[in-house]
Amino acid sequence: MEKELSVNGKNFSIIKLLGKGKGGYSYLATDGKSQFVLKQIHHEPCNYYQFGNKIEAEINDYDRLKKTGIKLPKMIDVDVENERILKEYIEGETIYNLVIDDKMKADYINQVKKMCSVLYPANLNIDYFPTNFIVQDGVLFYIDYECNNYMEEWNFENWGIKYWSKTPEFLQYVKEHS
Repeated sequence: MEKELSVNGKNFSIIKLLGKGKGGYSYLATDGKSQFVLKQIHHEPCNYYQFGNKIEAEINDYDRLKKTGIKLPKMIDVDVENERILKEYIEGETIYNLVIDDKMKADYINQVKKMCSVLYPANLNIDYFPTNFIVQDGVLFYIDYECNNYMEEWNFENWGIKYWSKTPEFLQYVKEHS
């Protein structure tokens, strides 16, 4: 994939697409020295989630999450005009891939529950879907910035946990998206 995208006038070569989420496309990018995640906001319809201003939401959510102290990639730069975010690249495997490859460890569940013990008192839920978590050297990182006010229905124990092992919900998702 030979493509360049800029963030506030600085060019980055796109190495590959890392993933597409509700709000944008995330690419592995380089400035020739270091690797980053470059997220390009998209405005494609999402029938189960309502957005306001996506770039503002990303900035605000990052600030809210940073205050909690959970492990997440640093936001390096934001290009508001082009709706692009430059993030620290956290290398590792997603929880999603670890589940598929039968490499999940109980410790990763314990680590997300520790995140919850900080998030819930701060009145926050994050998107617990396993593609949003990367394990680097045994440490769990939440790599998305999406967060919402806490609702029991969408907490880890009631929703997220359904996708952290080969449950019927997880297997159905894999079947629909393979």
